[in-house]
Amino acid sequence: MNFNEFGFDERLMEGIDAMNYKQATPVQEQVIPIIRAGKDLIASAQTGTGKTAAFLLPILNELITQERHEDEVNALVIVPTRELAVQISQNLEAFSYFTPISSIAIYGGGDGHSFENEKRALSQGVDIVICTPGRMLSHLASGYVRLKGLKHLILDEADRMLDMGFYDDIMKIITYLPTERQTLLFSATMPPKMRQMGLTILKNPEQVNISISKPPEKIVQKAYVVYEPQKIPLVKSILKDVQYNKIVIFCSRKENVKKLSRELNRDRIKNEEIHSDLEQTERENVLLNFRSGRTHIIVATDVLSRGIDIEDIDLVINFDVPNDGEDYVHRIGRTARAETNGTAITLVSLEEQLKMLQIEELLGQAVPKAELPKQFGEAPAYDPQPKKKFNNNRKKPFRKPFHKRGPGGLPKS
Repeated sequence: MNFNEFGFDERLMEGIDAMNYKQATPVQEQVIPIIRAGKDLIASAQTGTGKTAAFLLPILNELITQERHEDEVNALVIVPTRELAVQISQNLEAFSYFTPISSIAIYGGGDGHSFENEKRALSQGVDIVICTPGRMLSHLASGYVRLKGLKHLILDEADRMLDMGFYDDIMKIITYLPTERQTLLFSATMPPKMRQMGLTILKNPEQVNISISKPPEKIVQKAYVVYEPQKIPLVKSILKDVQYNKIVIFCSRKENVKKLSRELNRDRIKNEEIHSDLEQTERENVLLNFRSGRTHIIVATDVLSRGIDIEDIDLVINFDVPNDGEDYVHRIGRTARAETNGTAITLVSLEEQLKMLQIEELLGQAVPKAELPKQFGEAPAYDPQPKKKFNNNRKKPFRKPFHKRGPGGLPKS
């Protein structure tokens, strides 16, 4: 399902397009319509299935298109760790870039300045708050948090919050919230205490259970840890050294598709490209050439990773690490179809190591790391660490975006 089929506001679609989101994951397909219908939800979904976008996008769309209280908190997202709070906040900023929606991440470990910044946002009103339980309780105890207009409560990774002893804190926070609200609960597992909490805080919830599919065992997976400039020479070497019948190379951005395709053609490595700039008839012609054997190599974006049915692809190369585990499984699942074997090679740059680790955690296994051939120079160590800004205590000052608004909180055209 394509994101433009959800009927989101065009300002939100600009942010979705800028994030290069094209096809919805299974959890997004199931969850977004439920949230848009205003129903409570309890969803079993792991990290990497696309659940963050699944709850952010419909809530953003409602806040953009319907009347909201600008001097209140309209949506509250509670998460177990500050790292997750920052991550969701960054996604939210990207999705909402072209909209009038304001947001802030609230978590412990900061200095007095960050606490005052949070206090100002919570007392003046901010559309969406992403918070950890303890820090939010500190603000609630002071009595200035404006929650009367709150419409949405989201508990993300609720099982982790229970494991960390946050059950009482969560139930205390809920006592401050309006009873008339939409509540969404996301959890990778559903232990008895989780179901008990769900029965307490949700009203006639819809239930969704999404488990990520694992890659077939007959796919040989390996990864090269590289510096970004080493990627194109390495791909050329792989394609020249080993004879494969049909090869698909996935890039996360169409600009990378065009650049890689051009560089391969310069080395007389014949290939064709597939991306969103091509007309449907052009894409179909490329696939026809690929199926018939006239073309042996396709360089493509994720527009090709879902729904294509070509059974004899024997090599998939991830030029860029996919955004999440679902995308990884869909990409490498293009090979080893039917009764054939296949190989999947992923190139992991320094900036992509954390993303690769998250995929490996989701799969429940490490992808074996191959040694980079010496002719390409020294390779970086595989040592995925959270970005520094996840660990420091400095936060961006909260600023409500300035927009001239018409009735219902909407910007004037």
